[in-house]
Amino acid sequence: MTAPTPRGTRIAHIGIAVRDLAAILPFYRDVLGLPEVPLADADGARIGAVAAGESLLELLEPAQPGSPIDKFIEKRGPGIHHVCLYVDDLEGTLARCKAAGVRLIDETPRIGAEGKAIAFLHPSATGGVLVELSAYDAP
Repeated sequence: MTAPTPRGTRIAHIGIAVRDLAAILPFYRDVLGLPEVPLADADGARIGAVAAGESLLELLEPAQPGSPIDKFIEKRGPGIHHVCLYVDDLEGTLARCKAAGVRLIDETPRIGAEGKAIAFLHPSATGGVLVELSAYDAP
């Protein structure tokens, strides 16, 4: 069996923390004309998504008080929460990050909102940006 052709690292989605998903989704969908993409809720957030070319904008509303998105909004207000990058080899990328001394939030991949393997890198190691790494395909 031959190895899969590398697709390269690219932006998978940008996570945007919002106070009210129902209030902001029409701006992206109806005013900007971005098609809505159904996603499952995850990590204490209600998620609405729109496609922007090959990438998504994930609109993240706190599902309950004290959730990660709720804490983010309380501390920083609504806005960009994280950037997610697709990588060809998630486990290999995590291993390279760990070997380089990058602080990991997720030591091993877990399943995210799109049903794909994901892992987060701590913002203290990435210039203040919460970075999510994602496999291209669901496991």
